[in-house]
Amino acid sequence: MNFTRKVRAAAVQISPVLFSRQGTTEKVLESIDKAAQMGAELVVFPETFIPYYPYFSFVQPPVLMGKEHLRLYEEAVEVPSPVTEAVSQAARSHQIVVVLGINEREGGSLYNTQLIFDADGTLALKRRKITPTYHERMVWGQGDGAGLKVVDTAVGKLGALACWEHYNPLARFALMAQHEQIHCAQFPGSMVGQIFADQMEVTIRHHALEAGCFVVNATGWLSPEQVAEITTDEKLQKALSGGCCTTIISPEGNILHPPITDGEGIAIADLDFALITKRKRMMDSVGHYSRPDLLQLQVNSSQWAVVSGGGDLPTPPYGHPSEEGIFSPLYKPG
Repeated sequence: MNFTRKVRAAAVQISPVLFSRQGTTEKVLESIDKAAQMGAELVVFPETFIPYYPYFSFVQPPVLMGKEHLRLYEEAVEVPSPVTEAVSQAARSHQIVVVLGINEREGGSLYNTQLIFDADGTLALKRRKITPTYHERMVWGQGDGAGLKVVDTAVGKLGALACWEHYNPLARFALMAQHEQIHCAQFPGSMVGQIFADQMEVTIRHHALEAGCFVVNATGWLSPEQVAEITTDEKLQKALSGGCCTTIISPEGNILHPPITDGEGIAIADLDFALITKRKRMMDSVGHYSRPDLLQLQVNSSQWAVVSGGGDLPTPPYGHPSEEGIFSPLYKPG
């Protein structure tokens, strides 16, 4: 593991092209090109950015959101598909690692999915948000532990979580235990108001300190015109404002680029991996500061399926310690 390198990272705050998978994808490709021109080796986009975050579910009751939910189905992204191929080609062309949030469609279900493309265009990780939050449960299905994985990439060991997954300390610890060097965080943005941005900053700075890693955080943004497209109710429009905090945090909890809180923009910072060692020398949560004789985490890292390979119903998995100090299941469905 290289602790002496430096990596230039970019976090993109951007608005989608509402109701258009193609339009939003084109904006992603343009932003990858911009980030690459700025010397970025890693670029992170907001949560479920293609085609757009389901803001409708936050301001409409379930009985009224059927039309918008179906429209999201039509514009959602399959993996693989022309969208993922286009992003893969852009990553490969610019030799840049891309972390992208999508609404993924698989059959009759949608998922909040994070994709990590390595600099050679390879899809290094596809993970699904393990528990959709509040209103999101009417939109997306649940992910599984197979996505709680840190992957080796051209810029180092990357982990990723979406939005309020950062309030699940065990999910964060599962990534910390795999020694993530850069944590890629994604939030929707343009929701709830300034309090959401304030809480977000506290959350990502805390993870950087606790994990001893860099955090690259990207949030989406809606223009006033887009908010009016989502709802004409002025009271509800207030719920679709603020909540943006696109920034980059060091392992010591310092802000490396002033948070972008309004409008579109790209946060850029150089990540000096020597700061990881500097932080962990003082406090390594999964090393000399841990107490595995007292506290351990068990992780079911199986990718679950509705049918197992042998035709039998899956049975609860039980784990044993792996070499990395986290728990892995004995049973893996076919």
